Amino acid sequence: MDFSIKFWDKAAERYARRPVADVGAYEKKLAVTQQFLRADMRVLEFGCGTGSTALVHAPQVAEYVATDASSKMIDIARAKLRDQPVPGLKFDVATLDDYNGQSEIYDVILGLNILHLLRDPDQAIQQVYRLLKPGGVFISNTACLSDTRPYLRLITPVGKLLRLMPYVKFLSRKGLEASIESAGFEIEYKWIPETTKDVYFLVARKK
Repeated sequence: MDFSIKFWDKAAERYARRPVADVGAYEKKLAVTQQFLRADMRVLEFGCGTGSTALVHAPQVAEYVATDASSKMIDIARAKLRDQPVPGLKFDVATLDDYNGQSEIYDVILGLNILHLLRDPDQAIQQVYRLLKPGGVFISNTACLSDTRPYLRLITPVGKLLRLMPYVKFLSRKGLEASIESAGFEIEYKWIPETTKDVYFLVARKK
């Protein structure tokens, strides 16, 4: 098993208890996202964590599949769903690789706080493009640490060696935009929260 998955399995309970760092920014991202949702849509969220965002958005659409590589995260998400049933919402242990060979099946795909945790975010973005229907929307929220905390490059190798942190890729906003556009998307919305400048919230549409 990849160490990052083990890390998130171990961290799942603690992660579930952690409060939202910036409630105002989180609520704005929810509101912007829901502008792109309709009642007849099929939605995929990859890297869903413990499912809090999926539970908010799923009532707005016909079908919502939320996935995470960590089985412990999904266990917590499923427990939340039992307490708060939402028709059409399903939590699965999966990654984008499990969708290889499929194409044009979703109207909206969300990748929130996940691209910077992948070893090949370009491949993930290209897979998202294939999975979206023509005109489909990709909504992402990504830590771009090359722009805001480049000094962490000196620390993260030690953290990984000591198994104190998962894999983290140092992305830049400019590089992320280039990856999304080179995959065939047109970026429609960009936002950097004033209080959490590490993250870059983007909405892009498949041409």
